[in-house]
Amino acid sequence: MFDARFRTAVDRAVAPAGRALRRTGLSPDHLTAAGIALSFPAAWAIATGRLLAGLLLYIGSALPDLFDGSLAKASGRASRRGAFFDSVGDRVNDTVVLVGVAWFAQDRFGGHAGVVPLAVLGVSQLVSYIRAKADALGIDAKAGVMERGERVVVLCAALVFPAYMLWLLWAIFALSCVTVCQRFVRVWRLAGKPPAPEPRRLQRGTVALRWRAWREELAGREPNWWALSPRSRSSPSGSRFFAGSRRPGPSGGRWHERRAASRHRD
Repeated sequence: MFDARFRTAVDRAVAPAGRALRRTGLSPDHLTAAGIALSFPAAWAIATGRLLAGLLLYIGSALPDLFDGSLAKASGRASRRGAFFDSVGDRVNDTVVLVGVAWFAQDRFGGHAGVVPLAVLGVSQLVSYIRAKADALGIDAKAGVMERGERVVVLCAALVFPAYMLWLLWAIFALSCVTVCQRFVRVWRLAGKPPAPEPRRLQRGTVALRWRAWREELAGREPNWWALSPRSRSSPSGSRFFAGSRRPGPSGGRWHERRAASRHRD
């Protein structure tokens, strides 16, 4: 939901920050690595009950994911390797922080409370996997009511109000399950449609071979049809090309007559 409605506005708002970060000499990979590094002390602070410090560190680990895209566009360093590193960094961040939350919930609430953050972790990984698989198939799967941006916001609220942590985690789990269903249905529907036909391309060398045969025909020699590919010999377009290469007339046209007269003089 965040990517579908607010991503363009947020990218426009953080574009000046990306241009400012470019002057520091940092690369998008540096920001991604910083986010991964901050997730470990954030998880330790949450697990040991230092929720305020854990909240600040968690926000610090999530902010690079907001600015690395704008920095990549401003510096011209957008690449497939950077996108891969950013996606893996998000998964590492989610895993480490939610393990810390599970440790705290088990220690604070007892029983089976630690299972709830782990369930959130599992379904959030499934949400990300569906999108990654859809991207590999060439399908846009950016849809759902609980994407990573929404999970970060609700998890921050859970750290601010620890008394309602389990309820907020259950809300993340339920809405993430809805997101899984939404993305699955979208990809299933789009994958069932026939792919768009690819534009027809000329084979390498076909134009050069046609030009050579055309010149041989104008010179009075039999064109080397067999130098063309089998597809070009049998295609109607090739026949129309050679059939219309000479102008109508008893001797093939004025240009052909001048060429014959020049050869005669030589």
